[in-house]
Amino acid sequence: MKRISLMIIAMVMLLIPFTVKAEGNKKINVYLFRGEGCPHCEEAIEWFDNTLSKDEEYSKYYELVKYEVWYDQENAELMDKVAKALNTEANGVPFIVIGEKYFSGFSAQQSPDQIKEAIKAEYESDDRVDFVDSVKKGKNVNKNDESNNLLPIIIVSSAAIVIVIALIFFTKEKE
Repeated sequence: MKRISLMIIAMVMLLIPFTVKAEGNKKINVYLFRGEGCPHCEEAIEWFDNTLSKDEEYSKYYELVKYEVWYDQENAELMDKVAKALNTEANGVPFIVIGEKYFSGFSAQQSPDQIKEAIKAEYESDDRVDFVDSVKKGKNVNKNDESNNLLPIIIVSSAAIVIVIALIFFTKEKE
């Protein structure tokens, strides 16, 4: 009986890490690809820095990561790779990426509500993707790719099989 209890405790301890949300309350990255001297980019930066960052509800959700693309070729190439991975083209700046959502251009009259909605949705998402970071690292960034979702299932299934075998082995009476 003691062995069965120990095996059940071990099984529960193995499964606990898979039930905890991986990201927790960690802030998401909001990426802003911009051009030095671009007035729309400056308007977007000003909105993020002076309006959204002071909004107590939203400031806890994100960190703004800026990439200058007009004078930095590596950043320009990254923006193009990200756009291509998002099945779009970055035809200008600002180009804002939040998870798998993107915004081309910025207007203080039209963009803020959509950006706020995207930030909150990504922050609350159970399957967050730091899309730009994944592209930088050359990782597959498609949330819908079934191979991305198989690893936890394989690990949990393998652990369950090992536990069942161990349970059978340890509970079997010695002859």
